[in-house]
Amino acid sequence: MSNLPLYTTMALTISLILVALVALTIQVFYFSPIDPVLLKIPSPLSSNSSTKNNQLQNVIKLGEGFLKQPEDVCVDHKEGILYTATRDGWIKRMVRNGKWENWKHIDSSTLLGITTSKDGGLIVCDTALGLFKVTEDGFSVIVSHANGSQLIFADDVIEASDGNIYFSIPTTKFGLHNWYLDVLEARPHGQLLKYNPISNETVIVLDDLAFANGVALSKEEDYVVVCETWKFRCVKHWLKGINKGKTDIFIENLPAGPDNINLAPDGSFWISLIKVTSENMGFVHTSKVCKHFVALFPRLVNMVNRVTKSAMVVKVDTEGNIIKKFGDNDGKIISFVTSAVEFEDHLYLGSLNTDFVGKFPLQNA
Repeated sequence: MSNLPLYTTMALTISLILVALVALTIQVFYFSPIDPVLLKIPSPLSSNSSTKNNQLQNVIKLGEGFLKQPEDVCVDHKEGILYTATRDGWIKRMVRNGKWENWKHIDSSTLLGITTSKDGGLIVCDTALGLFKVTEDGFSVIVSHANGSQLIFADDVIEASDGNIYFSIPTTKFGLHNWYLDVLEARPHGQLLKYNPISNETVIVLDDLAFANGVALSKEEDYVVVCETWKFRCVKHWLKGINKGKTDIFIENLPAGPDNINLAPDGSFWISLIKVTSENMGFVHTSKVCKHFVALFPRLVNMVNRVTKSAMVVKVDTEGNIIKKFGDNDGKIISFVTSAVEFEDHLYLGSLNTDFVGKFPLQNA
């Protein structure tokens, strides 16, 4: 009888542990916002060897303190004006004399991709409202719905010379602020859409993309390239010629996830790359249980997500070969570079982790 209290205590302890484990299991699997599959992350070797002498630490900081997380940048080549959209809802621009100014304000904190329009002004992506046309006279909505549903998460955009507008939807399941859940789930929810201003119709060009991000047209506009961030690749969809309607892999096995992509003057492409996770947290993407657990706790998501810890851009030729590569491995000067645009022998870099646009000289790089 003297052993009964000890036995009872042990039994209760074991029971409590089992109940706690069952409760935790139910919490993790039943309330998880994701239905994950495993994801192969680029090896640490390929990531660490991906940059040349940390050259992006030599960037000139344009508009420092005036620009709040300038995610994308574009240039009006005729006027030489640099534009960017910031988290405070402003389209800001830098004129030839280097002076920055507030240009147009849209009541939104979710402005992302921007591009110049062939008939003047800009086309701007807003993740909540769709696509805007912004001119000196103000702004108006171009596209807000597709297939009868409100657009969510419009990300990047480019306009063809025929007026058709191509734009990406990274994920139809998660919003901007939960974008990393799409990476954790690793199921393709992205789309590439086309808006025809003559017919006023929006159609799906490509579906089931792995976080469709940057969009760019080739120099001859015979194909469009779209980045798939967590597949570490870009695909091209043929718009003209004998391959019209066909989709091929443009480049794969990139050392990090491709964000935005822009056409270079010589017909090649600049791609900004983001480090989806750190080397010591890569194991999370090899376990469904870990993915479920992380997805429930924002602090754990922040530990796994390492996009703000480094910077990397690559130049890729028309055959999908990397021909130039620059970076800031530790994010000492610039990190989380989301766009790279070449203009007059300089690379202009947007970022969601800075208060400036980076200007990087290419002449001797």
